[in-house]
Amino acid sequence: MANYWVKKPLSMLLADAEDGEKGLKRTLTAGNLVALGIGAIIGAGLFVRTASAAANNAGPSVTLGFIVAAIGCALAGLCYAEFASRIPIAGSAYTYSYATMGEFVAWIIGWDLVLEYALGAATVGIAWSEYLNKLLEQFFRTSIPYQFCHSPFESIKDPVTQAVTSGIINLPALFIIFLLSVLLIRGTQESALVNNIIVITKVAIVVLFILFGWSFMNPVNHTPYIPEASIYKDSAGVSHNYGGLMGILGAAGVVFFAFIGFDAVSTAAQEAKNPKRDMPIGILGSLAVCTVLYLLFAHVLTGVASVNDFRTQGKEASVAYAIMTYMTGYGWLAKLVTIAILAGFSSVILVMLMGQSRVFFSMSRDGLVPAIFSELHPKYRTPWKSNILFFVFVGLFAAFVPGEVAGDMTSIGTLFAFVLVCIGIIIIRKTNPDDNPPFKTPLVPFVPILGALVCLAMIYGLGMANWIRLIIWMIIGFVIYFVYGVKNSKLQKNKE
Repeated sequence: MANYWVKKPLSMLLADAEDGEKGLKRTLTAGNLVALGIGAIIGAGLFVRTASAAANNAGPSVTLGFIVAAIGCALAGLCYAEFASRIPIAGSAYTYSYATMGEFVAWIIGWDLVLEYALGAATVGIAWSEYLNKLLEQFFRTSIPYQFCHSPFESIKDPVTQAVTSGIINLPALFIIFLLSVLLIRGTQESALVNNIIVITKVAIVVLFILFGWSFMNPVNHTPYIPEASIYKDSAGVSHNYGGLMGILGAAGVVFFAFIGFDAVSTAAQEAKNPKRDMPIGILGSLAVCTVLYLLFAHVLTGVASVNDFRTQGKEASVAYAIMTYMTGYGWLAKLVTIAILAGFSSVILVMLMGQSRVFFSMSRDGLVPAIFSELHPKYRTPWKSNILFFVFVGLFAAFVPGEVAGDMTSIGTLFAFVLVCIGIIIIRKTNPDDNPPFKTPLVPFVPILGALVCLAMIYGLGMANWIRLIIWMIIGFVIYFVYGVKNSKLQKNKE
């Protein structure tokens, strides 16, 4: 009889982290991890989801949505930091759940993290495609035909002829995911070097936009700061709670995507040189830097352009649109922003793909998914077959699913993982009271409970359609676990 609640002992988890013939190479420093976190965090969430949340949910009070999301992430981040210092191995929330809540919950988290990392990479790939088109327009006065850079579920109507053009496949998104998958196969250290260069570039661009855009803000665009509560239907006919408290909560759920990434640092624990010291620095350091930049950026963007802009012409590549339309004399900045955003999106995809392969690396080592996901390249010591399989999976979503759908699925999946991580800290304190990890979450159980509640509030704000998608995804995961995972689990076999 299978024991679905069997826990993986901490001693076994730590033994898995030891360097050896089958281990991942330890090449990342604290600085690499902070840069890795910033590389994952600053990207599509900031440059795309900010305008989307302002248009559909909160108007200029999207900044309040960022504050709610930041509070939830900070509280969950404290829990992640303790787990990462206790259990410094690959696998993120999956590994933590295995040690505290048992195999079945660990499987739920591991399966749920596919929504965060794989669909997150797909979402950013779609955003990369949008900005590539903007780059082609700015530099070469041309663009990729609509049908080859949009999904089959998207269409556009010509304002003159009224002719409707539907998407077929998003080829640019597919291309960038392929390119970065190849880079990941080549090696983590090389990927981190590329990421560090990109991080410096895109942080500089964010700061430049804040500094130059500040003087172009129109006070009218920030009035009223919190719009009156109403229902807004977007161009696809989807209803959103706009304005008021529900609008801010909805915006928090949408822009939460902008914070996804700091937890991806924890998936690289087995590749950190000094994980017990460096993991908390990497997680909390990257989150702190990005929160400050986000609030300033969102305030300036919603001040420069109006909500109506983000609902119409400025819906795609919104930052470049705002600069070109309202910041006279700064066309050069729009071009620079577009280049930097393309590079920034690339680093986000890189970290998301890496995080996904590392989670399944751990699950494969535990027998819950096939061994192919933990096979390392003989030369590069990377899970190359896993990278190839996830390229196919992520590529299909990027090529054929609209960005907003993939983005909301990413947010709700990640929020659900955060809730369980917060609960896990309370459990591990009860079950291992004598442990003294290098970093301890303060004010337990208050901080973890508050973190779980804030994340649940953001899940509520994302609405019924996303709840249904999450439930369907989890049902598919349950079927796979009971058909394959529980029968091949190494812990289950050891218990027999």
